[in-house]
Amino acid sequence: MSARRSRVTRALVACVILAAATALLGWYLYRQIGRTPGELLDYADRRMQGHPVVESLAGPAMQVLRSTFSAPSAADRARMGFVVPPPPPRRDATEIAPPDPIPAGARIWRVSRDGPIRRISEVARLARDGDVVEIEAGDYHQDVAVWEQARLTIRGVGGAARLLAGGRNAEGKAIWVIRNGDFDVANIDFIGARASDMNGAGIRFQGGRLRLRRCLFWDNQMGLVSSNDRPTPRSELIIEDSEFAYSYVDSKRWGHNLYVGSMRALTVTGSYFHHAGIGHLIKSRAAVNDIRYNRLTDEVGGRASYELEFPNGGVAHVIGNIIQQQIATENSALVSFGAEGYKWPTNTLYFASNTLVNDHPYGGSFLRVAPGSGGVVSANNLLVGPGRYQVADRLTVVNDVRADWEDLRMPARQDYRLARTTARMAYQQLSDTLPGTRLMPDAQYVHPNTIRRLTSVPTLVGALQDQPP
Repeated sequence: MSARRSRVTRALVACVILAAATALLGWYLYRQIGRTPGELLDYADRRMQGHPVVESLAGPAMQVLRSTFSAPSAADRARMGFVVPPPPPRRDATEIAPPDPIPAGARIWRVSRDGPIRRISEVARLARDGDVVEIEAGDYHQDVAVWEQARLTIRGVGGAARLLAGGRNAEGKAIWVIRNGDFDVANIDFIGARASDMNGAGIRFQGGRLRLRRCLFWDNQMGLVSSNDRPTPRSELIIEDSEFAYSYVDSKRWGHNLYVGSMRALTVTGSYFHHAGIGHLIKSRAAVNDIRYNRLTDEVGGRASYELEFPNGGVAHVIGNIIQQQIATENSALVSFGAEGYKWPTNTLYFASNTLVNDHPYGGSFLRVAPGSGGVVSANNLLVGPGRYQVADRLTVVNDVRADWEDLRMPARQDYRLARTTARMAYQQLSDTLPGTRLMPDAQYVHPNTIRRLTSVPTLVGALQDQPP
């Protein structure tokens, strides 16, 4: 009996060693293609499901590996929860966007807590095409609306107007539903949207043209969602100097800060995206994307997958952004292109003067591009932390530079300005023959959520041109 027990013990030990060796080999191979140990272990868990003997034999080794590489299981991650802090203090008159000129002939509607119009939902029914809706600074509770005008300006005045959903939504979708018009929205905060389909958004944008300035999206299931069920190839979304944060769904599914469906164009500048719950900071299916001078940093407590994803390709200019991924990510790539298949006639990525920071100590990819693209042009990017580019097609790289943590001022506090420079940190002028347009930055992001125009050509690689002290 003891000989048999000894053989069984040796067999068990051999199985555990084999499982550990296989996992380590897999981790090495995955690291070569930009994956992390956590992704490998999650994959192994899925493959072992339904095989209790294999699970019991490999389980101890898997736990050791997860502990060694700080890679909690999916069940453990689900128990971590997602902490959403209270929204920041309401912005006063000095912190909002100045008003645009009032169009000739426009009627001005005023919403205030003192009346005569006290509800935004009321003015949404009264306003006519071309009018201006002004919402006085303050908190508006459970005041949801559907906007069906062809052209309208809506803005907070005297400070930000905060819309707190409080369990209400328009059409089961969002705090605001915007139909197929031309809208300019400024100085509005969208907070706490929930819906039964788990897609409760601050705004559901269903086509047309929407420009957002100095808006805040906080603690919604989804920050802003544009419709994807009826593609709108002529639609356009423009986001300026805004903040998107803490999108989360209690059922542990994705919560994107910004989800853009099939439309003509997306432009995002001077904006701050952070702390998404499992979903992405920005996910865009638009045909043309211009993402410039933003801060996309998931930071401590964030659970985002991709920081920036273009699942169907298109043409994307990603210029002058600060992009950071933290260790709790469920996806090893900071930026992804074409992962769900290319659908547009042209699918090319122009990637220049970004500061890319990977906080994960065990691998990852700064950029992952699926096969079938029209190519990638990458120039003057600053790369910090482990990782590489995973690009299956033509890749043109000009002067991308790796930096160490000590090269940065205070990376633990998301201050990614250079603490020191050498000749290798110098910006390299691009040849006129290099494919792409407007690859040289003419501004940089300034926290919180604005930009500063550069007064001269760039001198440093990366998104930040501030010289070391």
